[in-house]
Amino acid sequence: MAAPITTSSPTAATATTGSYFVPMAAMTALFFLFGAVTNFNDVLMPYLKDVCQLTDFESTAVQSAFFGAYFLMSLPAGRILEKVGYKRGIVLGLLIMACGALLFIPAANTQAFGLFLAGLAALGAGVTLLQVAANPYVAVLGPARQAASRVSIVGVANNLGGTLSPLVGGLLLFGGSAVLKARLAALPTAQRLAEESALVKTPYLGLAIFLAVLAGVFFLLKLPEIDSIPVDETEAVAAPVAGRRSALDFRHLVLGIGAIFLYVGVEVGLGSFLIRYGEAQGITQLSSFTQQLVRGLSAATSWAAALFGQAPDPIDTTAGFTKAVGAVLVASYWFGSMIGRIVGIPLLRRFNDRFLLVGVCTMGVGLVLASVLMAGETALWLIVLCGLMNSIIWPVIFPLAIKGLGAFTKQGSSYLIMAIVGGAIIPPLMGFIATNGGGLRIAFIIPALCYAYLLFYAVSGYRVR
Repeated sequence: MAAPITTSSPTAATATTGSYFVPMAAMTALFFLFGAVTNFNDVLMPYLKDVCQLTDFESTAVQSAFFGAYFLMSLPAGRILEKVGYKRGIVLGLLIMACGALLFIPAANTQAFGLFLAGLAALGAGVTLLQVAANPYVAVLGPARQAASRVSIVGVANNLGGTLSPLVGGLLLFGGSAVLKARLAALPTAQRLAEESALVKTPYLGLAIFLAVLAGVFFLLKLPEIDSIPVDETEAVAAPVAGRRSALDFRHLVLGIGAIFLYVGVEVGLGSFLIRYGEAQGITQLSSFTQQLVRGLSAATSWAAALFGQAPDPIDTTAGFTKAVGAVLVASYWFGSMIGRIVGIPLLRRFNDRFLLVGVCTMGVGLVLASVLMAGETALWLIVLCGLMNSIIWPVIFPLAIKGLGAFTKQGSSYLIMAIVGGAIIPPLMGFIATNGGGLRIAFIIPALCYAYLLFYAVSGYRVR
């Protein structure tokens, strides 16, 4: 997910001259990359669970290592950018990510889960630095009156990357030809796991090369050097609110930090466990709709797998639910978020944003609880639909949380960004309950409680007091 973008003042924006097409295209590619790398973890988690022989709880360290970087790196990233500048910060972030991707090669060779986590932590740290560095550029790359459209473009690119990467990942990690699957199944367990672990090397080596090339492109690009992020004129003259010495003195911000924490947690948690949740349903026969969807998307994305030197057969839909089928549903979950964001842009302009937030949070609670009470494919699709509900939660909660902070606005924004660490906490909590408290069905009560808190914030918690 993309961090919110600080908008610039009209003066600062119009001061930037020249053509913005190439820099904006580069930034759009960067946000596409954010989404792709982040959501690939949703198929990587069940893959590593099998390859490294992990429990549900242990496998959630995948998300903890990645999203924990948002909490640990947010403040250091700002200091790094002060020293090297925003453009070099982007280059540095890409190179850090490339190093993280390269760690997957020795990790796959040794099947060492710790090395996989080190690679994911480096990827997360690089993404955090990129988020902090890239967002100001989007704010100033063009006229101020078009800032909202630029935000929308990179946001949709972020969602598109997050939709496509589980599809490609599912083909690469869970696809393969029937001959290959039969050969692996006949091998002793240790040898089979060793060969399956090697499947991850090619995509991450390709990612490392792509990141290194992209770093070179950004190094050569002529981008505006920003000494400081421009602020709105109203913020520049804002005085401290009487009796408040910190952003944390505002109740609605503190509750908003909790809301962002739980929103990211529930969004990542549902996507992370979608494949495992599907396996737990024991689905032996897929509906015709799901079969057609899986076949269509499998054929449409096979070309991407070929870029990595692989030619997997179409996903088999006759064997019921498999991890490969689950990867398609993960992609559908994130696709719903993308569609919701596109549709939500005009809706948020026309209708009261808080009322819309009440609606989607209510639906979120209902969908998760209905899924827990049901079984089979219906239960699975109810969780997929939660992606649509998630789409507008961030863009509504964030401005509600910083409303009325005055001179503490930037401080409050920093706390909200750090709350993204919810993606590192909620999935392990779900995994712990699934492993020790009665299975995934019980664990999915946690997302329902998260949506319930978000509903509370939409109804009452947002009020400035």
